[in-house]
Amino acid sequence: MGKTLIEIAQELKNNDKKVQLIYAFNGVGKTRLSKEFKSLIAPKADSEDEIVEEEISKRKILYYSAFTEDLFYWDNDLENDIEPKLKIHPNDFTKWVFGTEGQEKYITHDFKNYTSEKIEPKFNPDYSEVAFSYKKNADETIDNIKISKGEESNFIWCIFYTVFKQVIEELNEAIDNNDDESDESTSEFEQLEYIYIDDPVTSLDDNHLIQLAVDLATLIKKSKSTKLKFIITTHNPLFYNVLYNELKLSKKSKSDGCFLLGKNEKDEFELNSKKGDSNKSFSYHMHLKNVIEQAIEKNQIEKYHFTLLRNLYEKTANFLGHERWSALLPDDKELYYYRVIQFTSHSTLTTEIAPEPTKEEKQVVAFLFNHLIDNYNYWKGNTDVQP
Repeated sequence: MGKTLIEIAQELKNNDKKVQLIYAFNGVGKTRLSKEFKSLIAPKADSEDEIVEEEISKRKILYYSAFTEDLFYWDNDLENDIEPKLKIHPNDFTKWVFGTEGQEKYITHDFKNYTSEKIEPKFNPDYSEVAFSYKKNADETIDNIKISKGEESNFIWCIFYTVFKQVIEELNEAIDNNDDESDESTSEFEQLEYIYIDDPVTSLDDNHLIQLAVDLATLIKKSKSTKLKFIITTHNPLFYNVLYNELKLSKKSKSDGCFLLGKNEKDEFELNSKKGDSNKSFSYHMHLKNVIEQAIEKNQIEKYHFTLLRNLYEKTANFLGHERWSALLPDDKELYYYRVIQFTSHSTLTTEIAPEPTKEEKQVVAFLFNHLIDNYNYWKGNTDVQP
């Protein structure tokens, strides 16, 4: 029997594991789950602005999710020829990060580390906005660029990541300064119970994604607090697998904190315990197949289904020993390859966002899906799925 997201959030709260790692496909509800969990832990903070009205040192939960990005917005006054700048809503959180702690140099370092050394953020004096420049070569720099949506998400993640590092360092220092290591009362963050992280890897290439996952796992392992718990949700199987292995969640007691969040036909939710990484415990390729199949049947294909289709081709090609997934494409491979790449590439300097799929592009998903099922030994039902 399915449950509500509020009930799922309560399950997470009742779990005493230091780390809970949750995998969910896009659209299932993992970001909404983060909001329900926040409301459960801090019910008085009912604003949709995630970091408001409460001093950061008195919080029970700090977290990163799609909702936290509402703290940042672009100033795009093209009519008055104003250069694009990323505006920052001032509140206790941003004042603490930039004004009190002066963390901007660490944010800049992490952002460049996870994206490109050529992109340089520059904060204004009161930290209410940030402009970006791009260094093409030693002699040429393009000022006031508008970074891509993926780079923007990663920049915002780096702000929160810097805070997480600061919090853990201070909690560890408080523990080290006490004879009783369970007593963290001397820490500024003594009331903090949870760090909740929802998908910080938007539009990262695999190399940077792996690096971020390893860094995050290292940070979690450094935490000495017996009270502070971490909840991490993701739709990315590689990110899940790196965290799973880096945190050694394969051990029996730790693996009790690994889950698959699902949704049934009645729009009810399930949080199922899983053992092993995504390939072993999720039969991930079959989940990909089922999700794409349902989207085609219901004519609900969105941009992310191109990514799922590409992942399914990649996994199949790898299993069959092909060096490139494009080898499995039908005739006119180059045409179909670039059609898929259009929706799944990770640009490092672009103002363009791939549009919603057209009717013809949705038909391409159905055609390529059926081609894969028909030709590479997947079990099929009675008929091909139709767009």
